[in-house]
Amino acid sequence: MTLDIQYFKTRLEAEKVRLEAELNELGQRDPSKASDWNAQPSDTSEISFRDEVADRFEEQDERKETELSLEERLTNINLALTKIEAGSYGLCQVDQEPIEADRLEANPAAQTCKKHLDQN
Repeated sequence: MTLDIQYFKTRLEAEKVRLEAELNELGQRDPSKASDWNAQPSDTSEISFRDEVADRFEEQDERKETELSLEERLTNINLALTKIEAGSYGLCQVDQEPIEADRLEANPAAQTCKKHLDQN
């Protein structure tokens, strides 16, 4: 079965736009490394109570975790788009065999086939 590369490219590009928008809401691009983001606090007003300080730290930790997760997904999306341009999209990075269509449908940025899922 032949993959509809344009279909997957369109899906990947749409997800890339969505991820970048989410990352922009969470923080700012790192000027020294364009592929990296820095989570910013959602509220920068002055804090007057210790409980508020603790809440802000907790919120910042959550924002950082979310930012790292989105950043990792964006990296995988960009890798998949690069592979499309190189003509190697849809091949398992472990054994170069085709990745199953249902796996790519579930995750267009998948880098491995089902057999090598744990090596991703």
